[in-house]
Amino acid sequence: MECHQAIGKAIVFIENHLSEPIKASDVAGAVPYSYYHFHRYFSAVMGESIGSYIRSRRLTQAAWELVHTEKRVLDIGLSFYFESAESFTRAFKSRYGITPTAYRKNGVDTLICSRKPIPTNEIDSIRYADLKPEIMTIPPTYVLGIRFETSIDENNSVSMWEQLNQQIITFHDPQLSFCRRFEIYEVADSCCAQSFGADCSINAFIGIECPTGTQTDYGLQAKELSQGKYAKFIHVGTVDTLLTTYQYIWSVWFPKSGYELAEQDDFECYTERFLGPNNPDSEIDIYFPIK
Repeated sequence: MECHQAIGKAIVFIENHLSEPIKASDVAGAVPYSYYHFHRYFSAVMGESIGSYIRSRRLTQAAWELVHTEKRVLDIGLSFYFESAESFTRAFKSRYGITPTAYRKNGVDTLICSRKPIPTNEIDSIRYADLKPEIMTIPPTYVLGIRFETSIDENNSVSMWEQLNQQIITFHDPQLSFCRRFEIYEVADSCCAQSFGADCSINAFIGIECPTGTQTDYGLQAKELSQGKYAKFIHVGTVDTLLTTYQYIWSVWFPKSGYELAEQDDFECYTERFLGPNNPDSEIDIYFPIK
């Protein structure tokens, strides 16, 4: 199934079940797509996680009902799975700056809570629009580093990189400064239909490249990236603009490419062309496994 079709099917499923107790796992289960990859794709294209999108759409529908129905505020909140009038009011005011009661009294259906996906034509207009990948087969790659649990909602990669970099400094090995660095997102059984969600723990691995079989007393874990076919993109810019490149890859390139994601790890590679997280001339290689 093409990426856009998967997003469309997920959104239709959400719209048809807004007043039911659905979770991110239910949405992922309705789309015949890798659960882990699909959640990352959805978050990149829609600008929020599946769980956050469901909550946003429920608040949007609640705002409409506040103006167009005579239902009690409490009944509206409960119908969209807020636990009480207080929790509904807090969520509504936190997101829109006004209470449900005040919104109803205004009598104007502004639907201020609607969040739309980033339009493809806007993505096409950015400087990444002509970004073309190199299709390549990479050999097995040996990486020493740290494996840790993270999630879509609570990504702790930055703190883990700080920890790894501090460890590398203590090794007093100048050769390590020239090694390629990897941030790898591991496809795992934890992202299955039964347990998948925005808070679902997944394994990430950050590390430095070393010759295969390198023995070390550095106290690092070893991982071998499997040989395989990849689409390699080059992100140019600061780290905080990486999302824009991912949005282009997911919502523009993949649907038109004819390729499908393979069930292998995807990863980022940091070489000597990476000049720092805030340098606009930094380059980061992004690898997606394809078939």
